[in-house]
Amino acid sequence: MTDPMERSPLRADLLLLTVTLLAAAGWIFSKEALGGMPPLLFIGTRFLVAGMILVLFALPALRRLRRRDLVTSAGVGLLFSAAIGFWVMGLFHSRHLGESAFINSLGILLVPVVARLLFGDRPPRSTWIALPVALVGFGLLSLNAGLRLEPSQWLIATSALLFSLLININTRVVRHLPALPLTAIQLTIVGILLSLASALIEPWPARIGGDILGWLAASILLSSTLRFFLQIHAQGLTTPSHAAVILMLEAVWTALLAAAWYGETMTLLQLAGCSLIFTALLINRWYWVRKLVLRFAG
Repeated sequence: MTDPMERSPLRADLLLLTVTLLAAAGWIFSKEALGGMPPLLFIGTRFLVAGMILVLFALPALRRLRRRDLVTSAGVGLLFSAAIGFWVMGLFHSRHLGESAFINSLGILLVPVVARLLFGDRPPRSTWIALPVALVGFGLLSLNAGLRLEPSQWLIATSALLFSLLININTRVVRHLPALPLTAIQLTIVGILLSLASALIEPWPARIGGDILGWLAASILLSSTLRFFLQIHAQGLTTPSHAAVILMLEAVWTALLAAAWYGETMTLLQLAGCSLIFTALLINRWYWVRKLVLRFAG
């Protein structure tokens, strides 16, 4: 059997780089849209429309799913709803997108820890080296706020923890279900639940401006539908660990885009904290980072 790394490595790498850029742009699109929409209404609408678009692509596979598969997919969608709900509330309160993106990337580090606690997996030694480095980085970010966690920081951190749990569960579910219909169901469930939550607890604006609708459309078409479609396709061309190395770049692109779009700058403490978190991500995936560097160098 051919190693997936050898099937189409360059194509997979380019697609995953595109995915990270679309994901980073999604932070900008979302922040702009939140200027004229309540957070739960925005994210509910975004995921509902994106989910319905993916449903059109996934219709043949959806028809073949058993009732139990549909229930399982919808159940994972509940967890996804909680994770993305905390994320959008953190984004709504965030005053520094670059910092928030690096905190969000802690979810990647927590994946093997959650796997150990809940499923008995044995994380590599690099995980236990990376975690203290990441915690020090997170501590520096809280020091920048004056020895306290800002609402955006703990909301994004909670989201990262929930996403690490979601990744673990999805990894096990996708072994038995095709990725595209699973993603379509999950996005649709997120959209329905968070739209309903918004209707119950958020005041809706009487009118939404055309510019806000434009940012919403960009977040739906580019940073949700196209991103997830490309990510699913690219992950089928490579290994999960290899894909994770490239997907770590999302935080870097987000910080650069936020600097270009909003003129964001980082204090020394923020820069040190984000650098330590990114270093921890590299340590955690060191085997694959080294393999990727050697492949490009060769």
